[in-house]
Amino acid sequence: MSTPHVVVVMGVAGTGKTTIGPLLAARLGVPYAEGDDFHPQANIAKMSACVPLDDDDRWPWLDAIGTWAHERAGLGGVVSCSALKRSYRDRLRAEAPGVVFVHLSGDRALIEDRMAHRQGHFMPTALLDSQFATLQPLQADEAGVAVDVAGSPEEITRRAVEALSGIPESAA
Repeated sequence: MSTPHVVVVMGVAGTGKTTIGPLLAARLGVPYAEGDDFHPQANIAKMSACVPLDDDDRWPWLDAIGTWAHERAGLGGVVSCSALKRSYRDRLRAEAPGVVFVHLSGDRALIEDRMAHRQGHFMPTALLDSQFATLQPLQADEAGVAVDVAGSPEEITRRAVEALSGIPESAA
């Protein structure tokens, strides 16, 4: 990729956004931003209490991520963000039109198992059903790729890099 894309690593909780994001950024030679760090404290408190966020909770979070992505335009970067709905991705694109999405997707049982074994994360497994219910996969007119989360983080990252290499600059 001659001009680094700004990549949003998206997917439901437990797909490995926080693991794959930094690995992908390192492979692409660009900075990584953890999407969870853009959440206001009120959002973290809600999720920790097993209360799903509503759209009013998400707009300021998405705007903050979009601002970061906009500032990285032409420079490249990777940021994690669930971006489960088309409207959320549209909001990110409104702020940063050139973003490209890597949708980490996989089998629900695998994702639930990974969530059950991770340490120190505020998103409980109990919210996984609401995440899957909300998920609207990437559409054909959205710049991005779907990458299966089966395998090691290195294998997933390799697949993501290979898939991204097929996205022309004009698509972003």
